[in-house]
Amino acid sequence: MTTTVYFATNRGVNNPREAPSSYTLNMISPADEMSYGTAFVDSADFPADNVGVIRSLQDFRKGNFSDAARRDIGSGGRNILVFIHGFANSFADSITRAGFNREWLAKSGVAGADTTVIAFCWPSRGHVIEPPFPSYAYRSDQNSAGRSGSHLVQFLTTLSPMLQFARSEGLRTFLLAHSMGNWVLQAAMEAWFAHGGGGPIELFDEALLAAADEEHTSFGRGPTGRLSSLSRLARRISIYHSTGDQVLDHLSETINLFVERLGQRGPAGYPNAIRFPPATYRVVDCSGFTDYQRTFQATHQYYRRSEGVRADIARVMA
Repeated sequence: MTTTVYFATNRGVNNPREAPSSYTLNMISPADEMSYGTAFVDSADFPADNVGVIRSLQDFRKGNFSDAARRDIGSGGRNILVFIHGFANSFADSITRAGFNREWLAKSGVAGADTTVIAFCWPSRGHVIEPPFPSYAYRSDQNSAGRSGSHLVQFLTTLSPMLQFARSEGLRTFLLAHSMGNWVLQAAMEAWFAHGGGGPIELFDEALLAAADEEHTSFGRGPTGRLSSLSRLARRISIYHSTGDQVLDHLSETINLFVERLGQRGPAGYPNAIRFPPATYRVVDCSGFTDYQRTFQATHQYYRRSEGVRADIARVMA
């Protein structure tokens, strides 16, 4: 089976652009020079957690999707899922993970979960541990994630007409940010709103924040600090967290000098209904889901490894 993944990336790209290895760790500037394209991904295997392989990369453009891609995204008849990957994802990882997410949602049997998927691929190093010291890869990724905020703003601004047209046609739009993808997201929200920009309202029906490697006080930095302004971009926000997330507990929190992460116990101050109105915020404790093999890295991937959590995300998209 072949899955289509539309993508935008702020990675520098060498020739040939058709080769995943050509997508480098260099970050392009300015943001409107980002690369856009279409990927075709084969052979997702859900029981084995095999995310598949990239069959081909095509339809490259600078600054925006091609006319054909824009038509497919905006008027393809499917709800739209925008995916921001996390820490330790190579370019190929980010594309195949987006395709994997699209397929398990489509196979859920829930109306509306069969989506068109668009990936934002920021320049992660693709490794959990890398010399010269244990925290090097993590710190490098965190720096790249923070510097990708303006690129994500540009990407969402470019995508906005397609999302708005889809919504006008009765379709729904979703943002899924996993792990350090939430660090990219908070940098984008600050760049968008904290420096005088109004920005579009409600691009997304729902923002899904899974295992967020972001500070747990992020929603208390108002009115425009970190993720405080995310409700201006999404009608509702679902935050998935787990006390069993070993990557956040033993790696991220330690490297970040024991600053608690949003994906560990949810946002600071919850369940204060004044700070977190139930109509806007939905916080899901995934600590009790044991329906998957809980290896060190898998505990950080429960949003796609656990059938129970996957079913919850699919119901949100109904």
